[in-house]
Amino acid sequence: MASVTKRDYYEVLGVDRAASDDEIKKAFRKLARQHHPDLQSDPQLKKKAEEKFKEANAAYEVLSNEESRKRYDMFGHSAGQQGFGGAEGFDIRQGFGDVFGDIFEDFFGGGRGGRSRPEQGNDLQYNLELSFEEAIEGKEAKLKIPRWEGCDSCKGTGAKSNDAVQQCRGCQGTGQIRLQQGFFSINRTCGQCQGTGQIITDPCPTCRGQKRVYRERTLSVTIPAGIDTGMRFRLAREGEHGVNGGPPGDLYVAVAVKPHPVFTRKGNDILVELSLDMVTAALGGKVDVPTLKGKTSVKIPEGTQHDQVLRLKGLGAPALKGRAIGDQLVRINVTVPTKLSAKQRELLTAFAEESGTASKDQEDGLFGKVKNMFE
Repeated sequence: MASVTKRDYYEVLGVDRAASDDEIKKAFRKLARQHHPDLQSDPQLKKKAEEKFKEANAAYEVLSNEESRKRYDMFGHSAGQQGFGGAEGFDIRQGFGDVFGDIFEDFFGGGRGGRSRPEQGNDLQYNLELSFEEAIEGKEAKLKIPRWEGCDSCKGTGAKSNDAVQQCRGCQGTGQIRLQQGFFSINRTCGQCQGTGQIITDPCPTCRGQKRVYRERTLSVTIPAGIDTGMRFRLAREGEHGVNGGPPGDLYVAVAVKPHPVFTRKGNDILVELSLDMVTAALGGKVDVPTLKGKTSVKIPEGTQHDQVLRLKGLGAPALKGRAIGDQLVRINVTVPTKLSAKQRELLTAFAEESGTASKDQEDGLFGKVKNMFE
């Protein structure tokens, strides 16, 4: 009787001989889904699909194992006599958990089953709005956090009493049921108990069998001095409580600082605009400047210019890390009067003539030069 020639395993999977483990696994998953026998209703097509599926499985069984792949690369299919198997008699429930788990989920709508595992609670975010002063100085804040918490009445069991918890008859307490689909035999989560292995006959009246209740909790939180818009900090395990004994999530507090009518923040420095008359700017003097700690007297140097910035040390915002404190910046806006009395006009004209900045000089200067260009 003539022997059947087997196709090269790399050819079966459609991969290069230098393919990585991930590439081999990916190729097998694709073929396994494509040639799944239970997708075919026609008996002949079903038989052909089963043959291709077994061929792909045999190839993957060899090439997914480092040692068997080395022997195959050296001896080809004859190496099968040295210890690695072929397509005959394979058990798809052994050795391919990660690959077939994905395929089973596609076709059976579930996974590999099991008792419900502990689930961590969701993380939460609280948006906290602060005044400008609160952000600079810090404060103790009371936050009202609505969240799911473990039910105190039933201690998270979901049952009114211990007697109200019984073994699930559908899975006999295992949390799994076995399904036969074609030549597949798999386990999946029991639909009656949702994988817990238990049935609640009398639910807890407080949580109605949900194991958690939705309530509002007030937390006392220290807001650090110097915090700013866009920053957020984490409160570990203050999020929603977990399920089936899972740990709680975290609470994130996101900060937004309301704008101030006078001050503007620049990093750890605080900026304030100061309007200054031209006489004080020219002659110098002392003026009161607003700060977060109240008014303070500032010396204005003689000849201060418009848009010049004065720095007041240590009157800014504290750094979140370390002991550094920013400064207050005072930006000067020199104001010019729009209406002059006769006496003021006389004095300014005399000043202009004395300093050589009279309008006639400007005309003889800049405008005179322009005039001369066209003569």
